[in-house]
Amino acid sequence: MSGEQFLRYGGNTPCIEVRCGAEVLIFDAGSGLREAGLSLMSEGVSEFDVFFTHTHYDHIIGLPYFKPIYRCSSAVRFWSGHLHGTMSTAEMINDFMRPPWFPVGPGICQASLDTVDFRPGDTLSPRKDVSIRTMSLVHPGGCVGYRVDWGGRAVALIYDTEHEPGILDPTLLDFIADADLLVYDCTYLESEMAAYRGYGHSTGIHGSRLAMAAGIPRLAMFHHDPSRTDAALAAIEQEVQAFFAGAFAARDHQVIDL
Repeated sequence: MSGEQFLRYGGNTPCIEVRCGAEVLIFDAGSGLREAGLSLMSEGVSEFDVFFTHTHYDHIIGLPYFKPIYRCSSAVRFWSGHLHGTMSTAEMINDFMRPPWFPVGPGICQASLDTVDFRPGDTLSPRKDVSIRTMSLVHPGGCVGYRVDWGGRAVALIYDTEHEPGILDPTLLDFIADADLLVYDCTYLESEMAAYRGYGHSTGIHGSRLAMAAGIPRLAMFHHDPSRTDAALAAIEQEVQAFFAGAFAARDHQVIDL
């Protein structure tokens, strides 16, 4: 989204950069990936690990515009597990980035490209001393949640997912327990969930309940409904903060130091 009503929180689709010291990890390839690629290249970063939660358009639309894949000086690894047993990461990229949806295929890329397939539930070790746990989330077509642990700190990325009303999933609580930050799918309001049951999304209030039960001090409300204006998101943020003071509405270019 763009326009005067969407300036504070921004309108890019999901793309999260996680830094573990000098190591850079990227989660999802939404429209924010274009800017992320340019920024990281300007810093001299040449090795990239990109993890897909899933491959609905809003989470992959930035991939063809990720400039590092066109540079021979870059090395990029793509990771996915939500399609395990049905489609590999390489097949997914080849099917998405080709005519008639894009003028050229991945063969034009000059970077060293690699793909890694995993099963949800696997623990990944993409870089030295970085551990990433994975789990399946409730979303049409499948989705993977990630927990990144490094240097005694942890961030849990739990989106896109849908909750059962009134139930705190014990498997999810164990997965996110004692993380320093929970990034959670807060697309809808509690009053909207009945109308959108089965869409695979959740709410800020439920995310707050999870954070409190799991001993997590901060909740980043993520994956906003794209129709929400700045004023609407500010009102939602205020409402959720009244329930859990550690909650905040995530925005474009936001930096959170753990």
